[in-house]
Amino acid sequence: MTSHAAAPYVIEADGGARGNPGPAGYGAVVKDPSGAVLAEVAESIGTATNNVAEYRGLIAGLTALSDVVGAATGVPVEVRMDSRLVIEQMSGRWKVKHENIRPLAAQAAALARRHRVTWRWVPRAENAHADRLANEAMDAAARGESRVNADSAAERRAAATGGARKAGASLATEAPAVSGRPAGTGWMPRPARAATTLLLLRHGETPLSVEKRFSGVGDPMLTAKGVAQAEAAAARLSREPYRIDVIVSSPLKRALQTAEPVAARTGLDVAVDEGLRETDFGAWEGHTFAEIQQRWPDLLTAWLADPGVAPPGGESFEQTSRRVEAAVTRLISRHQGRTVLVVSHVTPIKTILRLALLAPPAALHRMHLDIACLSAVDYYADGPAVVRSVNDISHLR
Repeated sequence: MTSHAAAPYVIEADGGARGNPGPAGYGAVVKDPSGAVLAEVAESIGTATNNVAEYRGLIAGLTALSDVVGAATGVPVEVRMDSRLVIEQMSGRWKVKHENIRPLAAQAAALARRHRVTWRWVPRAENAHADRLANEAMDAAARGESRVNADSAAERRAAATGGARKAGASLATEAPAVSGRPAGTGWMPRPARAATTLLLLRHGETPLSVEKRFSGVGDPMLTAKGVAQAEAAAARLSREPYRIDVIVSSPLKRALQTAEPVAARTGLDVAVDEGLRETDFGAWEGHTFAEIQQRWPDLLTAWLADPGVAPPGGESFEQTSRRVEAAVTRLISRHQGRTVLVVSHVTPIKTILRLALLAPPAALHRMHLDIACLSAVDYYADGPAVVRSVNDISHLR
């Protein structure tokens, strides 16, 4: 266990809904023991109840703390909320009775167990920072937006930090949103500037994919068939009309193994971006859908219905989306006008396609991507993102 100063970090969290249920959002702040703001999170969550939004705010605050302290455990933390329900339930003094709340409470408890958490109820006046963030998120939800206005977030951050961003700070609205590109249709004229093209290659077959088991960060190697699939993809991508300028891969072995044959044929190096790794499925890693349905039925139902719900000890699709979106933004910024081969996994690739199409999170469950398939998205600086192909496996036939 890592030792830390006796003074605790502070998480202030809040959430709410206008209508209960109604347009809902949450806000959370992480402060160091001196009271300096280290991280802010504010996000709308569509239509939900007050209690769901409050728990989502707590989960966001605990997740932001993990981003700040990294792998450290046993960190002293004081959680402050003006929700008597959440504080009493998390303290163990009240039972969690509502079925919709149980998965969220379980997720928050799993995050809290990593540290030494003290639960403190405060009146709303003493939770003003998180309350303001939550209200901005509810405003965004009422407008049908998924994120808080970036300009107001930047102004808030500057005010909180005296104009200078502190090391380790995090804000959901900080990175430019790929999905925020100007909307358009396939009928509009093609923008004038050259596109930045992302070729999205899913990794080859692994032992877990053969058995249709959840495969997140467990890092299996490719099967012999998976290696052959990677070679087939490399043969295709090394010929016209493909002219790859850059290869970027997830850090996981199955993606790197898939990228290596392309690198060998093109003479390019393989860069690694942590943001392109698969979702962390936590306790579900290595299990089949049927096994998860039998052991965690309520949590599985909540996970399928709400992108903010995570498997036990794992990562939600919302967290994956933010990470992947930031990675895409980095790639577009660094390689403007070039063709980038992105070797990744089913969830990140679905997420990239969903964001390019301006589709809701539920669209993740409406896409099918085969092993070693190829998809492509063009990004224009003066126009929309354009999806050119999805789930192309012609090189495997």
